Amino acid sequence: MKKYILIILSVFFILLTSVSCEDWLDVNHDPNALEEIPDAKVLLPAAQVGIANNLMGWDFGFGGAFWVEYWTQSYTASQFKSLTEYLPQEFNTAYQSLMREPMTDLKRILLMSAEDENKGYYFIAEALSIFTWQIITDVWGDMPYFEALRADEGILHPAQDTGAAIYDDLMVRVNTLLETDLSSSSVSPESDFIFEGDLDQWYRFANSLKLKLMIRLSETPGYNNANVLSFIESADLLNTSAKISGSVWTDAMEGKRHPMREFQAGGANYFSTNVIASKNFIDYLSVNQDPRLSTLFNGTKGAFYGDFDSKEDSDGNGTTDDNETYATVNFSGDMDLMIMSDWEVSFYIAEVYARASDNTSASEYYESGVIASLIQHGISDTNIIDAGGYAEWTDGTIEQNIKQIAMQKWVANANYQHIESFLERNRTKYPSVNEINIETDRRGANDNFPVGDLTISVKGRALLNGNLPASPLYPSSYMFRNNNAPSQKANVGEKVWWNLKVGK
Repeated sequence: MKKYILIILSVFFILLTSVSCEDWLDVNHDPNALEEIPDAKVLLPAAQVGIANNLMGWDFGFGGAFWVEYWTQSYTASQFKSLTEYLPQEFNTAYQSLMREPMTDLKRILLMSAEDENKGYYFIAEALSIFTWQIITDVWGDMPYFEALRADEGILHPAQDTGAAIYDDLMVRVNTLLETDLSSSSVSPESDFIFEGDLDQWYRFANSLKLKLMIRLSETPGYNNANVLSFIESADLLNTSAKISGSVWTDAMEGKRHPMREFQAGGANYFSTNVIASKNFIDYLSVNQDPRLSTLFNGTKGAFYGDFDSKEDSDGNGTTDDNETYATVNFSGDMDLMIMSDWEVSFYIAEVYARASDNTSASEYYESGVIASLIQHGISDTNIIDAGGYAEWTDGTIEQNIKQIAMQKWVANANYQHIESFLERNRTKYPSVNEINIETDRRGANDNFPVGDLTISVKGRALLNGNLPASPLYPSSYMFRNNNAPSQKANVGEKVWWNLKVGK
């Protein structure tokens, strides 16, 4: 199987790295247009790799990490200053790449397999389509959906739909999909990079996707926790991660690495010149002696988030902030590439039980989520959840329990699910945001740093009126090509429709 995935990866990375201003200015190529296709067995692995690489690629991988304060921009470079300063971001590369490759491939699979007695390829393609549409509307909000990808029908300027309407239809689709009889269906293991043709796991994935759709709406008026509780107690949910295994990468070869390793080990080498640990995240790990610290970072010192100009010696160690040696990010050559993680599902279930005040069940799934994350890091010692450990479950109020779960989700998602971490922080508002203004008193901020909280970017504080980013702008490739596109958002502080919980 490895040789097949490497062929696909090689082609994909050529496509991905060629996405540039020339591409989205090429108005003669319609990303919604369907072209002649080969076969589902060829299209499915390419679609899977396309989705996975975008989830931890340029826009979502870096954007998510900076906006949940895993990382900050180094003092000596400028590549990601705009992200940490909350300047306009579109995440256009991710949108264009998703729509031009995996989403069109998935539609092709659906069209060619809709009437087949073997529903295996149809099931997987529909599950991944629903998953990706959720990511798209969760990230950007209202987007073209019902008329999207229909250029072959003459719809060249699809109308924009509300996020709520998109969610309603995604729920209809996933419910319909779960009624599919897969008993006589099969998928070639070589054409499925995620579960190697195991349709039982794909059925669990679809159930878990439904749970994700349901719980993302936890702060909306229509959310009913009793209904979600009834669902999780009857559904067969994932107990293993939906991922592309790290064993497929060839780390010594350009274009065949994990996408973040391409940025680390490739020619640009962003991680040694641009990216350093954010004090917010690394202090939380360090103070609590979390064993994942050493697999996530090289070093233990983090910098104030979004602070590039300080010549002060904030910690009083004799070295000014701009000359400190800060921790750098660590990505191994055999990193797994996550679609949906087992800890993610466990934490969703834990939250549903916590909202039902069933602390016994909540603690069970919470601990399962933490353990799954530790295992992913190759750590067998689980003492952080034992009595006295910093991640020990503590029965509290519903809100306190939701915070416990959210904080461990924040840790678990680092290096694996950055855009998911950003979306979940928008929903739960954890980690909380501290009002400390680092720039006014850096020494005081260092000595009284709010461990476990996020801070507002030093250089971006004024732009969003002291708030965190909530969504990127609409992508240029959509705005410039579509006559039905709306007015552009004012800034990256605009919240999507389900982001209703009080907080920054």
